[in-house]
Amino acid sequence: MAETDKVIKALIKTKIPDLNGLQAFKRQASKKWSLRQFSNVELLQAYHRMVKNKSIKASPRLEKILQKRPIRSLSGIVNVSVLTKPYQCPGKCIYCPSQANMPKSYLQGEPAAQRAQDLGFDPYKQTKQRIEVLKMTGHATDKIEMRIIGGTWSYYPVEYRIDFIKQCFDACNNKKSKNLEQAQKINETAKNRVVGLSIETRPDFINEDEIKFLRALGVTKVELGVQSIYDDVLKFCQRDHNTQTTIKATQLLKDAGFKVSYQMMPNLPKSGLKRDLAMFKELFSNPDFKPDYLKIYPLVLLKEAPLHKLWRKKQFKDYSEKELKDLIIKIKTLVPRYVRIERIIRDIPSQYALNEAAKVTNLRQYILAEMTKKNLQCNCIRCREVGSDKHDHNIKMFRSDYQASQGQEIFLSFENQSRTKLYSMLRLRIPSQVLAKKKHFLPVLQDAAIIREVHTYGVQTPIAENKKTASQHKGLGKALIKEAERIAKEEFNLKKIAVIAAIGTREYYRKNEYTFSASYLVKTKK
Repeated sequence: MAETDKVIKALIKTKIPDLNGLQAFKRQASKKWSLRQFSNVELLQAYHRMVKNKSIKASPRLEKILQKRPIRSLSGIVNVSVLTKPYQCPGKCIYCPSQANMPKSYLQGEPAAQRAQDLGFDPYKQTKQRIEVLKMTGHATDKIEMRIIGGTWSYYPVEYRIDFIKQCFDACNNKKSKNLEQAQKINETAKNRVVGLSIETRPDFINEDEIKFLRALGVTKVELGVQSIYDDVLKFCQRDHNTQTTIKATQLLKDAGFKVSYQMMPNLPKSGLKRDLAMFKELFSNPDFKPDYLKIYPLVLLKEAPLHKLWRKKQFKDYSEKELKDLIIKIKTLVPRYVRIERIIRDIPSQYALNEAAKVTNLRQYILAEMTKKNLQCNCIRCREVGSDKHDHNIKMFRSDYQASQGQEIFLSFENQSRTKLYSMLRLRIPSQVLAKKKHFLPVLQDAAIIREVHTYGVQTPIAENKKTASQHKGLGKALIKEAERIAKEEFNLKKIAVIAAIGTREYYRKNEYTFSASYLVKTKK
């Protein structure tokens, strides 16, 4: 019997309660049996092997304790980030680093960037390895949020982008395909389904043709490098686009059903603490903006970027650590319930940063602790996700309506009575074309309401399973869709409703009487 098998059998018999108990047990077992202390990953692999060959019975309790970083799948999905190859960038932003053998704005040593470089920036290998690591550490990979990162995606050659996405799907499917269309078709019923696909690009690269191309690729979410909504700041930083460009891109994307994420950069030259705070207030009060997702990437001063020369000459002052923390706390208190703050700081190795504030890599954890001390609440989606909490049957559907990008947004959610725990949500949009009675640039969306997102949170539950304590597969998403259909028909007289469904969710919508049409899933109510 393998030494790991001996430890696993003893763990099951002992019934350890938690991770602390596991660590104590491993120390005792090492001393008792003269064994080295096995890692949780090694023990988890042994556990899965023993369950498969039926030498032990499955123990969900032990499996959960052995799982590495369970937070990775507590949003109901797992993230897989894949980096594009080094390629030229159209921008000349003075804060952006440029490093040999890396896509613009990325640096060696960043986790995803280092993995990509080690694998020769091969999309198939990156995706495959990430899925294998997630499985190895105890995470289900049935539902994958695929994130394509690196430079300006829309500036890469068309053929490269098509092949890149195809290879990502091939890796999920564990099968090589003839073309992208075939790879997508296979993924509709694959074990590792892509339930979300995002890219990052500049606002000035978003137009109707690009949107059509993104839909053909299967993209459902776009991260816009907005950075600032002040034209003087953008001009000084040589961003080469203005605020009106961001406003236009946001509307085009929302009217096509995309989820929209803004990457914002506090502490840019020509701004300041008061101006930065006012900027975030305007993001959520001005209907021209109102993103669905937010990434707060405070300026990181890098010797590889032109801006550091101004900083060295004291022609530009960076925020202190305290100033930055206080600013972000204020920002978090004003974010609406329909927004998810995805990140608060770039994962750039501290040795690169010249400014002290940017070296605080655990900024989110610190800020949450400070807000708890001050009895302050952040209402963003991430801070309210149900996480590992058990499913609460005493939940209620809430509705929030707001104007955005000349259209009407309806945010539906299932939450507990105090609205501190979010279980499931849906974004419904009445496009600007419908309200203005104009022709839509995508014929499939003419006179249609659009479901831009449906998401149920909590412990990720494999597609064919139903866990009693988990929120997924309890019919919450289906109930939200039914209510969205009612709103579209009864309140806006729209018989047609479309979903910007990711490739891996198409089967789900087909089962709910939706029909595939021009990259969307569509239902027409009589």
